[in-house]
Amino acid sequence: MERASASSGVQVPDLGPPPERITVDLEIVRHLVARQFPQWSNLTVEPVDDPGWDNYTFRLGDDLSVRMPSAAQYALAVEKERQWLPRLAPRLPVPVPTVRGRGVPGSGYPFPWSIYDWLDGSTATTSGVADQLLLAEQLADFILSLRDIEAADGPQPGIHNWYRGATLLTYDATARRALGALTDHIDVGRALDVWAAALAAPWDGVDAWFHGDLAAGNLLLRDGQLAGVIDFGTCGVGDPSCDLAVAWTLLAEPGRQVLKDRLRVDDASWARGRGWALWKTLSGLASAVADDDAPAADRLMHVYREIEEDGAGDA
Repeated sequence: MERASASSGVQVPDLGPPPERITVDLEIVRHLVARQFPQWSNLTVEPVDDPGWDNYTFRLGDDLSVRMPSAAQYALAVEKERQWLPRLAPRLPVPVPTVRGRGVPGSGYPFPWSIYDWLDGSTATTSGVADQLLLAEQLADFILSLRDIEAADGPQPGIHNWYRGATLLTYDATARRALGALTDHIDVGRALDVWAAALAAPWDGVDAWFHGDLAAGNLLLRDGQLAGVIDFGTCGVGDPSCDLAVAWTLLAEPGRQVLKDRLRVDDASWARGRGWALWKTLSGLASAVADDDAPAADRLMHVYREIEEDGAGDA
């Protein structure tokens, strides 16, 4: 379902109510693997340090991983990854997950699920990046390679990727709710100016492939360099500016400039990318403040300041 924006006339997708998530424990995973993939039933199943939100991730032996969607909406991405990862992988400069097993609902678990190969590497953090300029170049090369893939038959924005690639107005209400919760923590007026500039930045309408969630947790590093990109659940074709959010959520200003220059994006694309980073950061910051999670709030406040400063000239 879509709604029309009163200010722009643009049809804005309706995200609907929050997903009803379920929990997945080790015993369910072990039982499903044993029943559906007996060739791997002797392998250990262990949780990973950060099991995820859209999907619960478990390690299966030394060389495999299991991903279990946590809600019906997230399960929509399972078949998409199965269909598209084999086509995307040969065109990309770093490894991405390979589907090794196609699980089906069973044993009380209601969704399709997948077994992937395990990609070695540590998830990216600002402190773990040995050379920000090199990482920015590698991220740009990944984005450029993805955008170079033919987009004509790719998956258009939808609930399967929470409308990544569609209009940023999709998240206007979410961003404004977050701002309402942050009035005592940030200059809401300045944030609204940056947000308004992002909403007003035009897109040329040319579809391109995007990952949709180039966040630190989906980037694998080895020896400080990009060694893999995981979780293509939000991938699709449309406006690819959502992938630019990583310029603020992971990179500092020098790396951000390298990314922008190497991608040769115009100012409007950059503003929309900044908007994606702003929505995500405001939402996370509001949650961290509500939960009294000081470490997360401090980290996200730093990201917000970077966005605010970078957007001051456009607002």
